[in-house]
Amino acid sequence: MPETMRAVRQHSFGGPEVLRLDEGIPRPEPLWTEVLVRVHAAGVNPVDCKTRAGSGISPSQGELPITIGWDVSGVVESVGSGVTRFVPGDEVYGMVNFPRIGGTYAEYVTVDSRQLAFKPAALTHVEAAGVPLVALTAWQSLVSVGRTGPGTRVLVHGAAGGLGHLAVQIARARGAYVCGTAGTQQLELVKSLGIDEAYDYTKVRFEELAHDIDVVVDTVAGENGLRSLKVMRTGGVLVSLPVPPDPETVAEAARRGLRAVSLTVEGDRKDLEDITALIDAGALRPVIGDVLPLERADKAHELIETGQARGKVVLQVV
Repeated sequence: MPETMRAVRQHSFGGPEVLRLDEGIPRPEPLWTEVLVRVHAAGVNPVDCKTRAGSGISPSQGELPITIGWDVSGVVESVGSGVTRFVPGDEVYGMVNFPRIGGTYAEYVTVDSRQLAFKPAALTHVEAAGVPLVALTAWQSLVSVGRTGPGTRVLVHGAAGGLGHLAVQIARARGAYVCGTAGTQQLELVKSLGIDEAYDYTKVRFEELAHDIDVVVDTVAGENGLRSLKVMRTGGVLVSLPVPPDPETVAEAARRGLRAVSLTVEGDRKDLEDITALIDAGALRPVIGDVLPLERADKAHELIETGQARGKVVLQVV
């Protein structure tokens, strides 16, 4: 292995232009319980953009320059003392070190072995890198919080988005009846996921069509929260993901016998293995839109921030 590596780093906070590819960075060494992963691909998420701009996850004082990125798919190169789950050569994927600075926009990254799972056999590294953070968020919203199962009625806002399209598939795999909102150009994608009811938010108001909803996964926020409460049945839960629900929504939910909550994703290995099982069974598949080389991380962020991305954006390293 080389003693140095390439990594996208930022020396200040700001727009996509602060992301630059640096060479000659010392390759990290795995500590106890850690593995060294040769990164094949790194997923790009909205939280990456927020952190780059200085409004997301805050690094420790004086930590700049930093390498952001939390989604990874790659191959184990070496293992630290105490690691029993993996050996060099294993193909793995996962969400790295969240909510600390992750460091996956690089050729190598060290990861606690319990944050990783074996890469789904059904996916390439590029496809797998688009899964962990959004799939874990969707899973924990629907399963851990929403207790989604047969007979549950689910509404996903932003059903064609990076998180929403996986939430639709997970809910269906759990036996739920699934409704979702999307724009006109995204309806065909949403329908291809097997959704039961798709609402074009540019033409209809979802609250005029949806009813008896048990779980709402809201990736849009704004007025969606209050509007969603009108279509829910007693005991239901609204999970607001981009931002916590506002006090008015929380109060109105309580008045209606509902819950309005937020969720911060956790790097749960068991959840990731359950997601892997769905993928390998053919019940879940990520939609990958743009694949860019590591040195174009700035372009990847532009695609997400301007709304031009369709599906997940991934950086291909190998």
